[in-house]
Amino acid sequence: MSQEQRRSVAHRLRRAVIGEELSLADQSIFHKLSLIAFFAWVGLGADGLSSSCYGPAEAYLALGKHTFLAVFVAFGTAATIFIISAAYSQIIELFPTGGGGYVVASKLLSPKVGMVSGCALLIDYALTITLSVASGADAVFSFLPETWLPYRLPVAVAGVLALIVLNLRGVKESVMALVPIFMTFVVTHAVVIGYGVFAHASDMPALVARMGQDVSAAHGELGMLGMLLLVLHAYSMGAGTYTGIEAVSNGLPILREPREKTGKRTMLYMALSLSVTVVGLIVCYLLFSVRPQDGKTLNAVLFSAVTDGWGQGLGGGFVLVTLVSEALLLFVAAQAGFVDGPRVLSNMAIDRWLPARFALLSDRLVTQNGILLMGAAALVLMLASHGSVDLLIVLYSINVFITFVLSQCGMVRHWWQVRGQRVPWKKGLCLNGLGLVLTAFILVMVTCVKFFEGGWATLAVTGALAAAALAIKRHYDAVGARIKKLDVLRAVIDPQNPYTPRIPENAEPDAEPDDTAPTAVIFVNGFNGLGIHTLLSVVRLFGKDIRNYVFVQIGVVDAAVFRGAAELARLKAGMERDLATYVELMRGHGYHAEAHWAVGTDIVHELTALAPPLHERFPRAIFFGGQLVFEKETFVTRLLHNYVVFTLQRQLYRMGLPFVIMPVRLDKPGWD
Repeated sequence: MSQEQRRSVAHRLRRAVIGEELSLADQSIFHKLSLIAFFAWVGLGADGLSSSCYGPAEAYLALGKHTFLAVFVAFGTAATIFIISAAYSQIIELFPTGGGGYVVASKLLSPKVGMVSGCALLIDYALTITLSVASGADAVFSFLPETWLPYRLPVAVAGVLALIVLNLRGVKESVMALVPIFMTFVVTHAVVIGYGVFAHASDMPALVARMGQDVSAAHGELGMLGMLLLVLHAYSMGAGTYTGIEAVSNGLPILREPREKTGKRTMLYMALSLSVTVVGLIVCYLLFSVRPQDGKTLNAVLFSAVTDGWGQGLGGGFVLVTLVSEALLLFVAAQAGFVDGPRVLSNMAIDRWLPARFALLSDRLVTQNGILLMGAAALVLMLASHGSVDLLIVLYSINVFITFVLSQCGMVRHWWQVRGQRVPWKKGLCLNGLGLVLTAFILVMVTCVKFFEGGWATLAVTGALAAAALAIKRHYDAVGARIKKLDVLRAVIDPQNPYTPRIPENAEPDAEPDDTAPTAVIFVNGFNGLGIHTLLSVVRLFGKDIRNYVFVQIGVVDAAVFRGAAELARLKAGMERDLATYVELMRGHGYHAEAHWAVGTDIVHELTALAPPLHERFPRAIFFGGQLVFEKETFVTRLLHNYVVFTLQRQLYRMGLPFVIMPVRLDKPGWD
């Protein structure tokens, strides 16, 4: 099989798995790929709702024999859900284009604090994927014979790989595939809670009386302070319940316009469903006097108790469906990590805290590199922990509260700064201030409880990632400062500057094109020092031998641009303006000049599509591209910088087209 045939087979296989390329020329592309509130609830709310599989049980069991106190924990948890959700609705109002923990902390506190928040979120999302899939695998294998247990880890790994493929196809496609699982969970749990409460409605007065007696007995045994501390301890042990609430504010760019309205509606759906499920389950634990049993989750014990009088066939079947829906929803919950993790990566890459390649989109218009990185991190965690839920849950839920605290702190600072203005600053200050107090308390409690159990590892990895981000930012800033020095070349358009490098004059201004004459086709990326350096290098080497200049630019649609039609329009307008400057410059010196541009996600693909027609029109065309040159090329420079020119050169060589790389040497190597 020839190399060309192998490439064709690989291309067909990729299209079969991931799907056909999406066109940016489609005017309705943003509408087609965005999520309405219902689908956003499925894709972003599954993480929070799935926590009801373990969060309420953890809080209930932490009370020991004083289970009657679970009522206070239940309603405290529900109140906290609504407070945090309302606080994040404030964030959605202030940042309607997307205001996750990274953006909020960066803009309202400082870029470095935002970076720490972003690093905490990335670790949290990687753990979300790993823990959700591992928990789902555990739940699935609890129904199967023990002899099948050795296959649990391979199944968990396969689950992560399947989610990677689904998300490479696109966010909407992945969410649509998971809707039946999500709705089965919602319906079955609504039946359990509704029937459980209704069946014991007549017992409520007796239950209230018994609770009063239990409170009096506990007061004599523990004292008021002891009861309060026990409730607070159980409340904080259910901290996993709140994870996922921040997902909506992070995922705003994928929501249907108007995004603010869609985001707030999604947040309402999430808060209502999560709070009703948590309170309902805890109340049912009390009503049915649920106690832990070996080999069963507390929810499994509850479901069996609720359906005890339904008959073996109906009751057993319903319990099986309900538990399977819980197991599968845990797989669905991993979707939040794949939706929001790459988005945090792209935002940090745009701000140069991480390699710029994480902001690039694939031809399916998803942040492919981010999805692959999140998936790879989850696979490493899965294999390193052997899919142990007990270990993973220790590492979990600390980082998300770091982000909660920083986000609420930023909002409190914002409301204090705008106090006295014509904005509802008092309401915002109270709401976000209360959110700050609650999340800070939970963060301290969870960190203290889990630190020596392994929570220190999560904080250590987060710190290491933050240190790496600082080093990457320092490198980009250093290289950027050196590149900026080249912008002095923009003075080439100023004829009064005696130090301006001169372009030789041609016969007369605005010459007509001579298609048979030597032509320079120069790839540029904006009217800047790099582009002008490349142009002057061509002029210096070829002088008046070149009669025609063709400037080509590709507008890269990355995560920063793919936020709406307005951003795409600004990209196109900026390209037209910059290319017009090059054209006017060369026409003013008597050369024929023209410009061509395109937008896309793959620079090489777009340029190789433009090159053949240009060469057909100008048979003596030579293609040029500038490339940064470091004194010492390392793995770091290859990771952090774009070497697309070398790939383009190879592609054009295969077409038989001449391509010359013009080196742009910086005055000092980049990594220091």
